Amino acid sequence: MKIEWDAPIRMDDGLVLRADVFRPDDGGRHPAILTYGPYGKGLAFQEGYKTAWEIMARENPDALAGSSNRYQNWEVVDPEKWVPEGYAIVRVDSRGAGRSPGYLCHNNARETRDIHLCIEWAAAQKWCSGKVGMNGISYYASNQWRAAATQPPHLAAICAWEGWNDAYRDGNRHGGIICTFRKHWQDMQVKTVQHGQGERGARNRATGELVCGPETLSEDELLRNREDMWGELLSREMDGPYYRERSADLAKVAVPLLSAANWGGQGLHTRGNFEGFVRSSSRDKWLEVHGGSHWAPFYTDYGRKLQLDFFDHFLKGRQNGWDRKPRVLLNVRHPGERFVPRHENEWPLKRTKWTPFYLDPDKQQLSRDPVNTSKTITYDAMGEGVTFSTPPLQRETEITGPSALKLFISSSTRDADLFVVLRVFDPQGKEVVFQGALDPHTPVGQGWLRASHRKLDAELSRAYRPWHTHDEKQPLTPGAAVELDIEIWPTCIVVPAGYRVALTLRGKDYEYAGEAATLSNMKNPMKGCGPFVHDDPADRPPQVFGGKVTLHFDRKPFVLLPIIPGN
Repeated sequence: MKIEWDAPIRMDDGLVLRADVFRPDDGGRHPAILTYGPYGKGLAFQEGYKTAWEIMARENPDALAGSSNRYQNWEVVDPEKWVPEGYAIVRVDSRGAGRSPGYLCHNNARETRDIHLCIEWAAAQKWCSGKVGMNGISYYASNQWRAAATQPPHLAAICAWEGWNDAYRDGNRHGGIICTFRKHWQDMQVKTVQHGQGERGARNRATGELVCGPETLSEDELLRNREDMWGELLSREMDGPYYRERSADLAKVAVPLLSAANWGGQGLHTRGNFEGFVRSSSRDKWLEVHGGSHWAPFYTDYGRKLQLDFFDHFLKGRQNGWDRKPRVLLNVRHPGERFVPRHENEWPLKRTKWTPFYLDPDKQQLSRDPVNTSKTITYDAMGEGVTFSTPPLQRETEITGPSALKLFISSSTRDADLFVVLRVFDPQGKEVVFQGALDPHTPVGQGWLRASHRKLDAELSRAYRPWHTHDEKQPLTPGAAVELDIEIWPTCIVVPAGYRVALTLRGKDYEYAGEAATLSNMKNPMKGCGPFVHDDPADRPPQVFGGKVTLHFDRKPFVLLPIIPGN
């Protein structure tokens, strides 16, 4: 393997980005796999994300096998496993991060332009075949959607692994409620590798060079060199140009794509992959859905083979049967972290029985039959809320797809935040939770909505997936009931006979009853929602959101579940 450290890539405004290139040392021309991101291309996975690495080493030893792991880097491919397969691996430090100078501003138009230019730079190198693919997790996946929408001539395929594409709906403001993840993310994962940290930062284990460049800037200089991302998000409650600039125009994504989602990625790593698959214009597109941690499946033999087969077909022209694969591969989830692979042809599944379960206030049940009642239930608007449950199921039942909740509520104030949790309980009453993308105790499904954001987009909304415009605030009149349609992100669970399906309506984030979990790169202990929580007092002032919420049942509220008929 031949390695070129800090290859210069000049942008159209004169700034020079830095890339590491790992390629076969055979004088040949090879397709490139490119990533562009802010995590420091020289920071070892093992050092920057210590606990994540240790968990992967313990639970997924095949992810580490067959490599010295000397060049492992967070959320991008291991060159020791990809270069022998005939690929050149290009890792670019994003503008203002790692060894690339400049103003650090995530996901904006300048960054998207940078990625476009990096793709074209790689394609023009003498070691490149002229075909470039993009592959990577999360940040390295989300920017693929935006870059692909600019249609670089030499971008031949993308593999977006657990990556959002809607900057508003997929992560920053769930249902209009701000998620504090970005505040902590910038502190823990980005400021630490900002260009100019210099001697305060880490050193590259392979080269001994400073991960964040040779110069050490003052804290004031670093502050001036980066956007106050949290301040920008907090100041923008409604969708608009800021979020649209940082989102992909999926109609312009036409390149062959593999979109890989995580059932347990509620909060950031699920919704965008489904929307990207469904709404992109690509003729050649596939969807894969898995469980487990956010990082490990990408590196396992399962994940790597999937990616290699895809890129071998579209970047090397190999007739390996990829084009004949069914368009959807679901790892169908069962209690006990058991997953059964199953091929499908579309999403949502055509054979879905969209089944309403009505909320019964007398028994606090989910009923198959509409309930005639004028009863109401009131709970604290920032409290534990109320749960509705089916009786024990008579037969095994598969729920796979997006869900939607129809509610009628009033508030004692001018607004209310609704936190919706889809849950499963075993015959002993113990909740069935899963290893989520980040949190080891993740519930089956989640949804969110700020009542004043209830306005729907008639064109994009579906009965099973409401789409809120978030462009107009509609305050509540205290005591007056309004109709809400709440999106519950796609999920999958085969519920055994004797188990119960439940729906909880809360005034705050879900919390698992057991011990909280931690990761070295996360600031807050994880209590069931990982880092994707909504507890910022500026966004949820108690005088607005701390009153009482009343559920009204006279208009027959229901949750629409995607029941998949048995074979």
